Amino acid sequence: MLSHVFVGINDFERAFGFYSALMDTLTLKLKFRDEQTGCAGWMAADQPRPLFVISRPYDGNPASVGNGQMLALLAPDRATVDRAHAVALAQGGSCEGPPGVRPQYHEHYYGGYFRDPEGNKLCVCCHDPA
Repeated sequence: MLSHVFVGINDFERAFGFYSALMDTLTLKLKFRDEQTGCAGWMAADQPRPLFVISRPYDGNPASVGNGQMLALLAPDRATVDRAHAVALAQGGSCEGPPGVRPQYHEHYYGGYFRDPEGNKLCVCCHDPA
């Protein structure tokens, strides 16, 4: 369904450190890194798409977060959700909701919410039973 997800960032080195640790926890591999343009992308080890890309905006203006926008990354199990949330906070992210079951979505939904150091909201979630 998705080709790629693009998250605008301003501080490439800081964002790269944050997302490298998070993507490693989710076993996603780095596909490219271009320090000159301030762009990097990750993918699953066995598929070329979808890509998760961070980059400075192409128009040269500062990146800004959108109200009501959030990206949810899929984890294989609840323990990975817990680890990813902890890694995000350890890398300078801020908590937007600790990992836990959210039955308002469905009975097995387990997610943790956080913002990256630039304020982008993310979730790591699992849809499987414990």
